[in-house]
Amino acid sequence: MSRSDSQKHFSAQSISDRFDSALSFEGNKPDAKNFDHLDSPVSPLRTGATAAAATSSSSSSSGSFSGKPLPNVALAATKSDDLARRNHSGELSGSSHGSPSRRPGHRRSGSGQLVFSSSANSPATNVLPAGNICPSGKIGKSGMMSRSTARSDVLGSGSANYGHGSIMRGVTTGFGTEMKNLRPMRVDPEELTKVGNEHYKKGQFTEALGFYHRAIEMCPSNAACWNNKAAALIGLGRLGEAVKDCEEAIRLNPNYSKAHQRLACLHLRLGQVEYARRHLFLAGHQPDLAEMQNLQMVEKYLERCSDARRMGDWKSALREADAAITAGTDSSPLITALRAEALLHLQHLEEADSTLAIAYQLANKSPSSFQTKFLGMLSGSYISFVQAQVDMALGRFENAVTSAEKARQIDIHNAEVSGLWEKVKFVARARAQGNELFKSGNFAEACTAYGEGLKYDPSNPVLHCNRAACRSKLGQWERSLDDCNEALRIQPRYTKALLRRADSYAKLERWVEAVRDYEILRKELPTDTEVAEALFHSQIALKMSRGEEVSNMKFGGEVEKITGLEQLQAAIALPGVSVVYFMAASNHQCVQTSLSVDALCKRYPSLNFLKVDINESPAVAKAEKVRIVPTIKIYKNGAHVKEMICPSLQVLELSLRHYGM
Repeated sequence: MSRSDSQKHFSAQSISDRFDSALSFEGNKPDAKNFDHLDSPVSPLRTGATAAAATSSSSSSSGSFSGKPLPNVALAATKSDDLARRNHSGELSGSSHGSPSRRPGHRRSGSGQLVFSSSANSPATNVLPAGNICPSGKIGKSGMMSRSTARSDVLGSGSANYGHGSIMRGVTTGFGTEMKNLRPMRVDPEELTKVGNEHYKKGQFTEALGFYHRAIEMCPSNAACWNNKAAALIGLGRLGEAVKDCEEAIRLNPNYSKAHQRLACLHLRLGQVEYARRHLFLAGHQPDLAEMQNLQMVEKYLERCSDARRMGDWKSALREADAAITAGTDSSPLITALRAEALLHLQHLEEADSTLAIAYQLANKSPSSFQTKFLGMLSGSYISFVQAQVDMALGRFENAVTSAEKARQIDIHNAEVSGLWEKVKFVARARAQGNELFKSGNFAEACTAYGEGLKYDPSNPVLHCNRAACRSKLGQWERSLDDCNEALRIQPRYTKALLRRADSYAKLERWVEAVRDYEILRKELPTDTEVAEALFHSQIALKMSRGEEVSNMKFGGEVEKITGLEQLQAAIALPGVSVVYFMAASNHQCVQTSLSVDALCKRYPSLNFLKVDINESPAVAKAEKVRIVPTIKIYKNGAHVKEMICPSLQVLELSLRHYGM
């Protein structure tokens, strides 16, 4: 081997050894002690002993390879004295002392990499600054370069594929000179890690992740780099990816205590208590008392959840699940699914459905390789198990069958899962059979079919509502009411059940209850003309049952035109709500408002709409003291309740809904 080759080999080996040694220090990692006070989403689990060790290693790793403090990256890239040393052609001149071996740091102005150098005040003897720009493009031993052999480094003009400010190696004399021996410079991985740490401390996890990823690309076998990346992923809420990176760090260094600690914390957040316990003890020390107490607290809550679920005490199950989440399992899809199951059995169906959607989101972010036992069944089947129950309660019977089959395929030997699968299949079959019989007019047989399904699922609101429809068709109004009341007890905002109950009340001439239900339906379905007409007729019947005057009351129709004062007074004196629209055909704004009034007349057919052209009927306008158009007045049972001048469509409709109910 020649002397030159020997020097190259020695230089490369020296740098590699020093880099591995530098990155083995924990001082500039986001999981080091000096980062523990930050608002990191996952604070690493640590003890007093490891904290002290981290403090010691931090002081030894905060500098460059030589042990001296490294310059601040941002300051090194933008020092004003560096800018002053450049001539107009972009050439990098020497330092103010004329030493070519101490060149200032420079940042490429194009899309190129950051190139870092040591401080201009760093000692020149026996020091190899991180990222130093060597004139030859090669890294040599200290003292090997002389001023006579150093070639100048010139900033390119941005020609070819190099942006303005690219550093060109070789013989260059001007912008038109041929570029030779181009060699790209690499950023020092330790510098990347330091910059990433600065972003991490500021909560800029996306930026930190980018720097850590680049450090891994340059040094993929370094466990600390993978652990740093996991920390940034945790900050971004990407826990599943963080688990994989912690596992990679442990694969590279099985005794890496910080990776074990971080992985234990991740497993605890995901609700995987056994894995969390395992990594706490694999961290190479006895876990801290507070750490163990937190872990034991979560275990206690989960045990209570299991007991409450087994006894059917769903209020306690919900309370203990919430306590477990508060204690640290905030990202567990299984415990969130348990909340959904408890809400389902407490008849909060919509909330159960939305909570289960959150469980699926958490599951998508969690590692899929962990298959543990949860509440006696394999964890992979539990969410589908709960989904099948929610789907069935909300009438999504086909989806329920699919979810139950999926749960059974994952955990085929579990009796509870198999029992649900059989139940869902039978109930779905009974409901489908009942629907076919109802469509063919066989209401009695359909009623029986729905009843068979209710034997297996007594709290299914859809089956109760369907059977209520059959009993209504058979004239069994009281029994129809019973089914509707049961369906609404389970699902209070079940619109179909409310509609059928209102109809049953009307058939039984229980007008107070019928009007009450129809008024609720009008708020839920403001554009439904059938509901509006049913409410109108129920109101008429209620007034008649009380002996009130109901003559001349009408439903729907066109906006009635008023031409005289007596006609107006007679119209607004009628029972119900009258909407009087004062307008002028020549007014532009009235033209737009007239379209809205016509639409509202059809949307609210139980209201009495009237219009007055003030130019054609000035006496009416004078009597009503209307001077500005468009003006709208609302009367209820002959009494003036509201007046609006130039109202918007939204304001007008809100007023109609308020006074028309």
